[in-house]
Amino acid sequence: MVDHYLKCLVRAILAGIAIGIGGCVFIGTMDACGSSMRWVGAFLFAVGLFTVFSFRLDLYTGKVGYLFDNRPSFAVDLLVIILGNFIGCAIVGFAMPLDTAVAICQLKLDDFDVFKVLMKGVFCGMLMFIAADCYKQFKHHIATFVCVPVFILAGFEHSIADMFYFCSANILTFDALVFIIVVIIGNAIGGVAIPLCRKYLYEE
Repeated sequence: MVDHYLKCLVRAILAGIAIGIGGCVFIGTMDACGSSMRWVGAFLFAVGLFTVFSFRLDLYTGKVGYLFDNRPSFAVDLLVIILGNFIGCAIVGFAMPLDTAVAICQLKLDDFDVFKVLMKGVFCGMLMFIAADCYKQFKHHIATFVCVPVFILAGFEHSIADMFYFCSANILTFDALVFIIVVIIGNAIGGVAIPLCRKYLYEE
């Protein structure tokens, strides 16, 4: 059991690093090309999720949708995954302190409305489940390179990406923690929404 959680933690750390790299290229594109080219950075951000799926890493937003398809102890796996994702994001974030990350995080905190942030997390969670399940079923990345740009350009909230932004901005405050927790909850609600509907609303 210890070996299981240790491997899970390592996979989650690597996933966090992958998302952090995606965050770096998103911010780098905005810094180099301006906000008018934000769509390019949004598309390139998908390299993080592409890496997660390709190398079978453990990303919270890609796993939480399967919460009710697994044994109850899978909830512990998710907690380990969140911890590992944060460690991975922190490694990249602290190694890459970016001024634009500071602006992004300040904007998030200045406009912090719990319900609005929760719903942004829900919608992002739905998109992440779509991307994860399409890869799981069909083994292609089309949904990855559609869903990631959509959640970014729509302004939805991805809890692991937010961990990277706050670490890169070196904003490790109580408000930042609450913000991320709200997004984690929202991502979970959105992540399980589609599979629950698929399980109980359709006749196979």
